[in-house]
Amino acid sequence: MSNFFLLKRFQYNYFLILFIFIPVSFIIGPLISLINILLIDISFVIYLIYNKESSFLKTQPFKYLLILYIYLIFNSLISFDQSIGLMRNLGFIRMIIFFIAVNYFFNQKLFFDRVFLGWSIFFSIIITDVFIESFYGKNILGYGGEDFRRIVSFFKDEPIVGGFINAFYLILTAYIMKNFRLNSKIIFIILSLIILFSIIVTGERSNSIKAFLALSLFFLLYKEYAFKIKILFFSFAILAVSLVIINSPFLKNRFIDQISHDLKNFNNNIYFKLQLSGLETFNNNKLFGVGNKNYRLITCQENRKPEGGVYNEKYACSTHPHQIYFDFLSEHGLVGFSLLMWIFYKLIFSKIRIIFLSNNYVQIGSFCYLLFTFTPLIPSGAFFNDYLLTLFFINLSIFYGSNPDMNIYNKFYKKRL
Repeated sequence: MSNFFLLKRFQYNYFLILFIFIPVSFIIGPLISLINILLIDISFVIYLIYNKESSFLKTQPFKYLLILYIYLIFNSLISFDQSIGLMRNLGFIRMIIFFIAVNYFFNQKLFFDRVFLGWSIFFSIIITDVFIESFYGKNILGYGGEDFRRIVSFFKDEPIVGGFINAFYLILTAYIMKNFRLNSKIIFIILSLIILFSIIVTGERSNSIKAFLALSLFFLLYKEYAFKIKILFFSFAILAVSLVIINSPFLKNRFIDQISHDLKNFNNNIYFKLQLSGLETFNNNKLFGVGNKNYRLITCQENRKPEGGVYNEKYACSTHPHQIYFDFLSEHGLVGFSLLMWIFYKLIFSKIRIIFLSNNYVQIGSFCYLLFTFTPLIPSGAFFNDYLLTLFFINLSIFYGSNPDMNIYNKFYKKRL
């Protein structure tokens, strides 16, 4: 066996392990997740330089992401605290390199299949663990939520497992149905509902709503079913979800009692106050906003108790406004908001026709997740938060990389653009 062949096999296995490890790294901790992405990026850049590969520079998706990166650097320079903005925005380049790497390696079907198989096995363990914790109060490692039985699974003390599953479950469901030849319509319905319930039982309301909406859209676009079957599915899904929530005191409190209380006392709702705070921050910084990651600096400064002894109630001291549009407006202003929405339109929503014609359900699954990231009114995390940004870019990268007609390393796609 030649040294060249051994080197190629080592490179292949090295990147394969790093990609399979991506969801596992989230569980271990944010630092490990960041290191794993950086290892992929640095290794891939060395690989590109060694092989003199630069064709991605000519593709439109790369150009849009480069425009976004240049804007973020500009945003840092006009931020209230430039050092805070630069610390977050300079690192955004890792997402661009990761996007290119996913397209490069996922253009190889065997590599794609092995990564998705690894992810499928991992998430089957996560979902099983969620149900174990929901029934017994502790997961298989003994972790358990103390906050009104919020499910934490392997995340120990952070109730974020529902959003974590939500970022992967449609692409993995589509992959499993296609590659394991599970052609039974009943199996697909049961599998998708089981995973949906694993998100709902965590008690994460925003992610549960987004997951239900994403599954509904995915099912509408799934061409294997007649319209009557789709109506029956929606009816059954709504009934099943309702029964699960009503018959669980914890879920009933989370989804019915608390939401009802929040609607009746809307003006005192914490998310409403946070969004008003975001609006106030935007009103005072309409053109360019306060700068990425500067929201907390401004709101906590304005909200602090001055010597006069009166709080400025227009501002709520928090890391972000907990809604993506107020997040963009307060930290990026009208200029940044318009540019961000234009870039996301060009990258995602302008490709709808290709999606519908392709029948690529892995891509459709990623599209559904990306679409409902931009759901109005529903509370959300800070978009440029490392954790959420990585989940978003995993789906954006798969959105392109899983479809040969859109993969940036596909010659046909590069010519057509």
